[in-house]
Amino acid sequence: MWIYEKKLQYPVRVSKCDPHMAKLLLEQYGGADGELAAALRYLNQRYSIPDKVIGLLTDIGTEEFAHLEMIATMVYKLTKDATPEMIKAAGLDPHYVNHDNALFYQNADGVPWTAAYIQAKGDPIADLYEDIAAEEKARATYQWLIDMTDDVDLQDGLKFLREREVIHSLRFREAVEILKEDREAKKVF
Repeated sequence: MWIYEKKLQYPVRVSKCDPHMAKLLLEQYGGADGELAAALRYLNQRYSIPDKVIGLLTDIGTEEFAHLEMIATMVYKLTKDATPEMIKAAGLDPHYVNHDNALFYQNADGVPWTAAYIQAKGDPIADLYEDIAAEEKARATYQWLIDMTDDVDLQDGLKFLREREVIHSLRFREAVEILKEDREAKKVF
């Protein structure tokens, strides 16, 4: 179903080694409102959503994997030249001891990702409202991450991701309206 193009959706640049910022970015890598949870949520929900909007969930779920790849690249670039002392000062020493510089699905506090983050009610409108909330929480988190760094190159990539969350939220809102209209339409048998 997918074709992988070996390039990021948007260029990822960082100006400096910053393990502390890398730790904060893990929230979007393996956190409850992060990219992995979003991708899996949408690709799971598409099995119980009407055909009129199934493509939307597939498209956005797939794009969330592209965002996950961008976050992973940011974390890698922010830590690749870090010394063990820098890692420790950033509070990443427990991660380093367990995983070295490898990425692991966890949030900024080191809590491992869990499938409990994925919501699927089976009611299309309820699920879409959940998706809108997920996108708005991700948008807010990206803004707070932007606020936490003075690296303009990193901010550029984070701003791109923040704006994609806005677009996803708008698309899910449109899908809700499509399903509401369909539900309220007079059915003739």
